[in-house]
Amino acid sequence: MPRALITGITGQDGSYLAELLLSLGYEVHGLVRRVALEDARHRLSRLEGIRDRITLHSGSLESFASLYRAVQIIQPDEVYHLAAQSFVSYSFEDSFSTFRSNIDGTHFVLESVRQAAPHCKVYFAGSSEMFGNAPETPQNEQTRFCPRSPYGISKLTGYELSRNYREAYGMFVCSGILFNHESPRRGYEFVTRKITSHVARIKQGQIRDLPLGNLEARRDWGFAGDFVRAMHMMLQQPTPQDYVVATGQSHTVQEFCELAFSHVGLNWENHVIVDPNFYRPAEVFELTGDSTKARRELGWQPDVDFAGLVRMMVDADMEDGLRASGFGLRRE
Repeated sequence: MPRALITGITGQDGSYLAELLLSLGYEVHGLVRRVALEDARHRLSRLEGIRDRITLHSGSLESFASLYRAVQIIQPDEVYHLAAQSFVSYSFEDSFSTFRSNIDGTHFVLESVRQAAPHCKVYFAGSSEMFGNAPETPQNEQTRFCPRSPYGISKLTGYELSRNYREAYGMFVCSGILFNHESPRRGYEFVTRKITSHVARIKQGQIRDLPLGNLEARRDWGFAGDFVRAMHMMLQQPTPQDYVVATGQSHTVQEFCELAFSHVGLNWENHVIVDPNFYRPAEVFELTGDSTKARRELGWQPDVDFAGLVRMMVDADMEDGLRASGFGLRRE
């Protein structure tokens, strides 16, 4: 039975990946902060359906000792390093903690595997934010990186660290350059979930307005459940390589709003308010991925399209609101 360790298992991607690996017969381990184990009902909510089938270990991205100990004890065949400070806007507010978590944490994971489980394959979660305002659209594995946020810079550093460990030590390390991927499990701070949760609350008469920043920002949005399949596929290849994972279609924030509001019979223009406070200090205007390599070499392709994704998220938030007796939404 193959054994996998997932950092960030409590997040959106980690929970979908854990479910996928269990369905494939894996023994699944997850690294979580101790506070998550002490407040399981709140912090492990995404793992509720599989909690009794996985093993969780306490550890921190800021502690090499805890990461090394976990890898040494588990002896995983595959490590999926998903944990990170992943909210772009917050990275502008506190770049120091973003760098500490995303750069040092990645370095600690790679070095722990090198020392304690050198046979292990490693997946590093890169990001389309590494491209920033790239010189070409769509972006592929050969596109020059031009990050525009501390988050993008930290992910690019992690990407280069992963490449260096692969080339310097002969380790099996792959980086997935994943474009935006969403789901009903997305955190409320991200613009997509902010939109769909507000749509549900507006429809149910709890609030009236939805404040947003740049409506013209364009992103390549896919379904997280589709994207975690690509992560697993990368580690099944004979040689480690890096892959862009994307739908290849981009849409504006305004288009997302239009579809989300229309799904519940509302006009977005009656509720959306543009608030300059939500603009980024350095804006990324368009990200669209070219996943030709992943489709050709991995045989990967997304199953959920943009419209299906938006409807899925709105429906989930509508149900969530009704389950909360029509007053607010469940908070994570």
